[in-house]
Amino acid sequence: MNPFIYTFLIFFLLSSQSLLAQKQTDSNIFGHVVSKGEHLPFVSIAIKGTAIGTATDQTGHFRLLDVPLGKITLIASFVGYKTQEINVFTESNKTIEINFELMEDALRLDEVVVTGNKDGERRGEASFIVNSISAQLFSNTQALTLSEGLNYCSGLRMETNCSNCGFTQVRLNGLEGPYSQILINGRAIFSGLAGVYGLELIPAAMIEKVEVTRGGGSAQYGGNAIAGTINLKLKDPLSNSWEIGTDVQKVGVGILGNTKASNDLSYNFTTSIVTDDHKTGLAVFGILRNRQPLDVNNDSFTEITQLDNTSLGSRLYHRFDDRTKLTADFFYVNEFRRGGNKLHLPEHESDIAESLKHKIGSGALTLERFIGKVSLGTLFFAGQSVKRDSYYGAQKSLKDYGVTNDFTYNTGFHFKSSLKSVQITTGIEQTSSVLTDKKKGYTDWENSAIEADTIISIPFVEDNITAHQQSTTTALFLQFDQRWKRYKYTIGGRLDHYRIKDLNHQSDVVSAFVFSPRLHLMADLSPNIQARISYSTGFRAPQIFDEDLHIEASASRKIIHINSPDLRQESSQSFMASLDLTLDKGRSSLFFLAEGFYTQLMNPFVNTYGEPDAEGVVVYTRSNAKGTAMVYGMNLELNWIPINKVNTTIGYSLQTSKYSDPQEFGQTKFLRTPNQHGFFLFDWKLSKKLLIAASGTFTGKMLLAYFGPTIPNPDEGELRTSKPFTDIGLKVQYTFKINNASLQLYAGIKNLLNEYQSDFDFGPDRDPAYVYGPATPRTVYAGLKIGNLL
Repeated sequence: MNPFIYTFLIFFLLSSQSLLAQKQTDSNIFGHVVSKGEHLPFVSIAIKGTAIGTATDQTGHFRLLDVPLGKITLIASFVGYKTQEINVFTESNKTIEINFELMEDALRLDEVVVTGNKDGERRGEASFIVNSISAQLFSNTQALTLSEGLNYCSGLRMETNCSNCGFTQVRLNGLEGPYSQILINGRAIFSGLAGVYGLELIPAAMIEKVEVTRGGGSAQYGGNAIAGTINLKLKDPLSNSWEIGTDVQKVGVGILGNTKASNDLSYNFTTSIVTDDHKTGLAVFGILRNRQPLDVNNDSFTEITQLDNTSLGSRLYHRFDDRTKLTADFFYVNEFRRGGNKLHLPEHESDIAESLKHKIGSGALTLERFIGKVSLGTLFFAGQSVKRDSYYGAQKSLKDYGVTNDFTYNTGFHFKSSLKSVQITTGIEQTSSVLTDKKKGYTDWENSAIEADTIISIPFVEDNITAHQQSTTTALFLQFDQRWKRYKYTIGGRLDHYRIKDLNHQSDVVSAFVFSPRLHLMADLSPNIQARISYSTGFRAPQIFDEDLHIEASASRKIIHINSPDLRQESSQSFMASLDLTLDKGRSSLFFLAEGFYTQLMNPFVNTYGEPDAEGVVVYTRSNAKGTAMVYGMNLELNWIPINKVNTTIGYSLQTSKYSDPQEFGQTKFLRTPNQHGFFLFDWKLSKKLLIAASGTFTGKMLLAYFGPTIPNPDEGELRTSKPFTDIGLKVQYTFKINNASLQLYAGIKNLLNEYQSDFDFGPDRDPAYVYGPATPRTVYAGLKIGNLL
């Protein structure tokens, strides 16, 4: 048995002893939470330094039963309001009333974030910048999945990389997806295989918020967080609540030609149940989505894939006593997607087909134990299983069916304690993954034995394992945080040991120790101005990564990825500096951030193109480039609230990404990386019932490789420059009160100006990787929600 599991069981048994000794204090607290004379529902109420918590009901009232005796601190927190703490002295057999009056925090600088500090700290007090993408933002932009909402954060940009299968990836500070670490509730179980399509698989209905850290961030997270960390926080059960909704989207409205708009239908629900004593809570959420394929240029080949997704998740907690809490998370995603042509036929009867069936199951157990008044121990185990049935093929090939299985777990123990003004966080954890990728067996009709026009025998090709790899990373970290007068610093380090083993060739093992320091300093230059500087290092181990198991297919060309036998570890060092200004003039507020970044990559990974073989297969070999690579630039962000109920956010990124020596097509610049991109958000609450929201993204010019049939030598390819794009969306929402619930109706449009790629390739020989710009053409949608949380 894994030693981490032994530790988990021992810690659990020791913690559970408190359950046997638990006594009822009959000390109770009740009260309400108001702001400007109005009661606030669903405000989080917690007792500091304990596992006890609740939320106000629909009328803004709360109660806590059998609270600890003596001096305690009550905390009230709610998105959009400043957190308030009240010290209380409790006695046995007594009930007291405590009321909160919260002040608005329109800029959300007082919001508690956990990505930098897993116990949570206020955004404005963190030593490095943590951006938060709220559930309201997903709603205002009509983002159905995680990937659709990530465009609305400084430095982040989502892109589509394949018109056959819809493969997407996130770029953070100019670096590709594998340079960012994806976390689910702070756990690194988002495997490389899940990263290929995973950001589009996770429905927004499951997400409470997403926290984004640019750069190395905390030592608690892996050394592979070179560009940054994206942490998904799933919804917590805080009160008895429910919500159901449905919407329909017409994708491709107004495209010139005979293109018929496709339907995108989705249904979702969320519900949570909490016991009267708030010791146990359960949240359940799910989504059902069906999207029809879309052929934009009428060549019978899809540019937007067919998609069927069913997702179900839950989050359960149980509080054994006031200091011990066990949380369990689970979600399951079952998705089918297919692109190409002749989608009504089996894949091998199409001219081109890229088809995938994903079954992803994720689960986690987290045991938290408060020790004394200033310490917290956390033991966790999280795992994710991915099964993928795939077909990447052309010309009616039978040999291109495959199946991939991957299991990843992340387990460890974290301990945090405060000594006067210094907070110490330390821990040990292990992340391991076993991946198997194989080609399915098939009947080889082409090599049948024929005599006198009679088939004598038909050979059968057995299953072939193309990749069988185990990767294990064990890490130890230590971090110090201290606030001293106008300054706060974070000093930490993480020691990782990775071991990559090719199970097909037992002698092939790659391992190394890597130390990654984290240094951050924040200074309050004035009550309104903060400055931050940071330094971090990171690495990428030489193993199979996400897009290596994504295959581009056409009738004339098929691309597969392999690693060079001499591939070495890639290393990085990053510097960041920022300055932010906050102005609060009562009804008007403003926040402005200017953040500079510089990342240098040593032994950077690059792809070397091979020559097509007799069957048109091209091998991309991953190797280390000569020299170095660097990415540098600036992120600008403005959040302006000119009057109450009007909120405007603008983000803009300027960046340069290049190698020291020429690479693809003799270029030093990174391909598919624009020098500028940005976004804007605007919402206006005309009344409690009516909301108008606008959003948009801008993507500048970028270099693209093209290997399609419209050039004289498709095998050599050519370099092209895309045009800039602006994608604007509008939404109108109206909410009706129905007894103790609300009915919400909404309608809107995405990509209003229909700025969409106009030069897609045609026919079976097309280049499916030649895709850029907004993910969808003009889309019109409408929907409704009903529930008691709206």
